[in-house]
Amino acid sequence: MADLKKMYSSILGDSFPMQMTISFGDQQLTYNKKTWKIRLEDGTIDERGVRYGENPDQEAALYELVNGNLTLGGCHFIEPGNGLVSAITVEDMLQVGKHPGKINLTDIDNGLNIIKYLMDKPASVILKHNNPCGAAYGDDLATAFNRALRADRIAAFGGAVVLNRTCDIDTAELLVKNYLEVVCAPEFADGTLEILGKLKNLRIVKIADISRLADFEKFRFVDFKSLIDGGIIVQQSAVNSIRSIDNLTAASATWKGQEYKCDRQPTQAEIDDMIFGWAVEHGVTSNSVLYVKDGCTVGIGTGEQDRVGVAAIAVHKAYIKYADILCFDTHGIGYADLELAIRKGERDRGEKEAIDAQVKQERANLPGSVMISDAFFPFRDGADVGIAQGISAILQAGGSLRDFECIQACNEADPQVAMMFTGQRSFKH
Repeated sequence: MADLKKMYSSILGDSFPMQMTISFGDQQLTYNKKTWKIRLEDGTIDERGVRYGENPDQEAALYELVNGNLTLGGCHFIEPGNGLVSAITVEDMLQVGKHPGKINLTDIDNGLNIIKYLMDKPASVILKHNNPCGAAYGDDLATAFNRALRADRIAAFGGAVVLNRTCDIDTAELLVKNYLEVVCAPEFADGTLEILGKLKNLRIVKIADISRLADFEKFRFVDFKSLIDGGIIVQQSAVNSIRSIDNLTAASATWKGQEYKCDRQPTQAEIDDMIFGWAVEHGVTSNSVLYVKDGCTVGIGTGEQDRVGVAAIAVHKAYIKYADILCFDTHGIGYADLELAIRKGERDRGEKEAIDAQVKQERANLPGSVMISDAFFPFRDGADVGIAQGISAILQAGGSLRDFECIQACNEADPQVAMMFTGQRSFKH
């Protein structure tokens, strides 16, 4: 039988060329393959690129844009010299741990894709399989990371953490208590590498240009999707243009000659959560629905085929994660571990029942949260899912024939729910 553990620790190598050129008519973009010198198990030094692709049997390569300024349709795309993930050097990999693979790099990239809209305050995003599982602001970086972690301690296991401020001692001490694959920050303060070094397989990556990520808000890049037949779909990358209340419109609709408007308008705190939630939404696989509260995710539903389904999945996940963090706070173990201990006769069933009762009473911290939908609700049933959990506001694209039904749902709620439209959707596939 094959050594399965060795399969995941091996470096595959790749057959991709050292340089790649892409032509857009008479314009050309030139890319160089990224490689790093690494020390192998036998002590020898070898130069390798990406560890492997999405699975250990897939070759992969990372290319950095080094030449060519592309303009298409009046849109000027990102220029060479603005590299982030593709520009990581050996010196930036402060601790290599296991040699980075494709998933590690794309998780960092999507973390940057989200956090570039959250640069005004200390923020942290934790990602798994290219989706955020927790994202939060904080008064300081340690608080931001801790809030993001507590939003989904289960999924954060083996995750990638992206920080938008220098990793300090307090943050490092929180990070090292968890099993993580990657920690990425613009800088690491003195003493933090010694703390994080206790996790020998942790990849510690410094990307200094995180400090100027706000500059990347309006940058576009060419987004490629390769097809099974070798064809390619190419598109401009998405840009989040919902950055303040000025970019939102009050929910309104007309149906059979009647005008519909929400009776209640959002508070400033709800507007802040709308802007925060839409920024996080920018990096979530569609269809998606998020619940956010006080600058932190409460539940994240990703990649579902129907909108009411993903709204319900986000609620379900919020309940599971809330039970887990309550159990961890109370008993020092996760909810699943408590259930296992009860089955083994090692813990009392009353402990679990007390956690369940608190989760039910507090409705997984969902009351007062803002519901974020990456596109319009085709029916009111999606909005009703959140309203039933006590949300106070909704942000959605608007534009459905049945927008009036969602407005009715908000006005019928007790207490009433505010709703705003973005006028744009935020699909990501």
